Amino acid sequence: MDIGKNLEKMFSLEGKTIILTGASGGIGSELAKGLAAAGGHLILCGTSDQVLADLEAEIRAGGGKADAYHLDVTEFASFPGFVDMLDKKYGKLDVLINCAGVNKRIGFLDYDEETYDRIMNINLKGAFFLTQEVVKRMIPHKSGNIINVSSHNAVGMLGGCSVYGATKSGLTALTRSMAIEWAKHGIRANAVAPGHILTPLTTVTWEHPTRAQYLRERIAMQRPGTPEEVVGVVVMLASDASSYMSGMMIHIDGGCLAGGTPWDYDTAY
Repeated sequence: MDIGKNLEKMFSLEGKTIILTGASGGIGSELAKGLAAAGGHLILCGTSDQVLADLEAEIRAGGGKADAYHLDVTEFASFPGFVDMLDKKYGKLDVLINCAGVNKRIGFLDYDEETYDRIMNINLKGAFFLTQEVVKRMIPHKSGNIINVSSHNAVGMLGGCSVYGATKSGLTALTRSMAIEWAKHGIRANAVAPGHILTPLTTVTWEHPTRAQYLRERIAMQRPGTPEEVVGVVVMLASDASSYMSGMMIHIDGGCLAGGTPWDYDTAY
């Protein structure tokens, strides 16, 4: 038995063209490197051009394939031309990962319309209309794979995350719609829901004297996750290892949704 070859056959992304939005973010950049290491050709999309260029160079230096493109997911009118260009250049678009996302942690009553619209447009509306354009190009090939990066906040809330949570709940619902409408075209759609992951944007929370303790009490593993710990599940979803899986959301949360740390109980251990 050749374990390496069997695993490679099951999880390899060789020959797959993968569009990744939010590629310059804490989770997105690690996904990019992990997917490229599994053989995927990464289309790195975002607005931080220098970060994307550095990420492209890092992946290529490691022997991977990556191309960086400037894409603002709130510029909806640009999507048809952008995706058409990708389709013509790469011949076949295999995977779309909607990872672009923002949040502003303020109370429900503190949001103004501008902030509300910005979060909605990036997290939900952008994913909706970009996916439309990509799937139109997938249908003729009778294959395709959509992976939406949702959040623990799609099902469990923290104070100050109302609009963010609404977008992630919406993205999860869209995942189910994608799965049932496009199965006849050979297209799958799934979501991953990272829990409390330590990134540059969440460092302020994990260094906060009360919020960090609050989170640890609600996570069975009593620690934040790392972006690298999200990669394996996404590789599995992007590969043929998950060929009969569609319409699902996988939580990567250290046991947070399961119930967090237990209360005192009798045990010999």
